[in-house]
Formats: sequence, structure tokens, C-alpha cells
Amino acid sequence: MFRRKLCPTNEANDSANRDAKVCELRAALGPLSGRSLKFCTDACLRRHLEARNWKLDKAKKMLEETLKWRSTYKPEEIRWHEVAHEGETGKVSKANFCDRLGGTVLIMRPGKQNTSSPEGNVRHLVYLLENAILNLPEGQEQMCWLIDFSGCSLNTNISIKIARDVIYLLQNHYPERLAIVVLYSPPRFFEAFWKVVKYFIDAKTFAKIKFVYPNNKESTELMKIFFDAENLPREFGGKATLHYDHEEFSRLMAKEDVKTAKFWGFDDLPSHVNDNIGRSIMPVPVSVASAAS
Repeated sequence: MFRRKLCPTNEANDSANRDAKVCELRAALGPLSGRSLKFCTDACLRRHLEARNWKLDKAKKMLEETLKWRSTYKPEEIRWHEVAHEGETGKVSKANFCDRLGGTVLIMRPGKQNTSSPEGNVRHLVYLLENAILNLPEGQEQMCWLIDFSGCSLNTNISIKIARDVIYLLQNHYPERLAIVVLYSPPRFFEAFWKVVKYFIDAKTFAKIKFVYPNNKESTELMKIFFDAENLPREFGGKATLHYDHEEFSRLMAKEDVKTAKFWGFDDLPSHVNDNIGRSIMPVPVSVASAAS
């Protein structure tokens, strides 16, 4: 069924009510300072309210738990040289193109899995999530995930534990950050894996996960909605070439680390020695992207 279109007056009232909810949530949180204050933008509060169906108490609890997690895990302090070994094969990387709305795209290739540490895999992903958010253009709050199953086997597929940890992380600490997750031509054995992990996924996130098959017209049309075929790699039905160069990506991420430090206002940023490229990378001034909220 089609939703009834709201008249301008109702739309204005709805917007005003939601703005009021944001103010209520900010008041309920109490005084904030430092990184917590920088993190809790109005957009951030709005995402947490949206994730909890605009229930103030539930959104407050969710956001407080996220602030507690960030204060101990310190995702904004992770640096590329700490997680670079996880990315040597390009199992997860930031794409060199955006979706049609300018959102960051993360490419995941489980067939390139090179480690078995749940903690290491999650920390690597958290680093890339933080970077993806920092690089979102103003007014854009969501990213896309493209998952390529080429070369994936029972030996390389991620474990149930890693999948569960990632799902929990996204749903509880990065709410409303996903626009779409594309599972591109998953192998038959993935069905058993999916039957287990789908029970960890809430309804809002579940609706954003799309199974895409190259010979399915509906799948092809879906990809056209989100991506330009000229930029999209052939592995996902596009025309571009997907190539991951770890040394080149490491140099890019070293520069991104400088941007992150400037955004969060770190007092000092030592030179990072990237073991993968064998040289010290000195910080250089770069422009800062819009707020990561």
C-alpha cells in the first residue's frame, strides 16, 4: 500500500516534534564534554532516536552505552599501522568511488580472509567505519557495503562469532549508518550461515540487506539505483576494475590518520611508521571533512 502523503502542516508538525525530541534527549543526557560533546551532534541524537523508534528512554540508554563503549574502546584513536596486517589482502577496504548520493562505500571480500582473530577483524572494521564516517559529505550520514563472494569458501568465510560481533556493533553503536548492504552472488553454502546470523539482525537493518544476483533483472535495477556502472567494479556488475594495492592504500590511510587526529583535536600526533611500506610517514596538514556523528 502507498503511504498517505502528509500535508505541509502535518510535515512541519512532525519535524517540530522530532526537533523537540532531540532537545529532550540532549537535556536527559546532562552535561557533556570533550569527545563526547563533539560526538553528540543533533544528527547523532536523531539517529539514536530513529533507531529506537523515537522512544526517549530507549534512545538515551542506547546513546549512553555507546558513549561508554567509545570511552573504553576509543575507536577514534585506532591508527592504520595497528590494523594494517588485517588488511593486507584487501578483505575490507574503502572504495575509490562513492554511491550516487556521495556516500562512502566499503568493499568486503570474505574470500580474502587472512586472519582468524575476532578482535583483530572487528578492530580493523571499526577503524574503516570511523574513517568512512569522517569522509561522508555534509548532509550525508550513511554508507554502503558491497560484499563480493568471489573465492569465498568454507575455509575463508567469516565465523559466526565475528558476524555476530559486527552486527551488534553496527546496530548498537553505529545506528542508521547503513544505506544498503549488497550480498553479491553468495555461494550456496552461505545459506546455512545466513539462517543462523539473520536472527541477530533487527528489522531496520534486515530491510537494508539485499541479495543481488547478476542474472536477475530486479537485482540489476537495484544496483543502478545506488551506483553508477562506470564506477562500479565488474565484480558487482559494473564496468570498472577492482584492484587493491596494500602499499598504496596504506599511504592513503596514513594521511587519513592525520585528518582524524585533527578532527578530534588530539594535542599531539607522532609520526607513524608503517611496517608495510618501510618508512616513516610524517603528518601533513589536510582539510577536515564534516562531523562524524
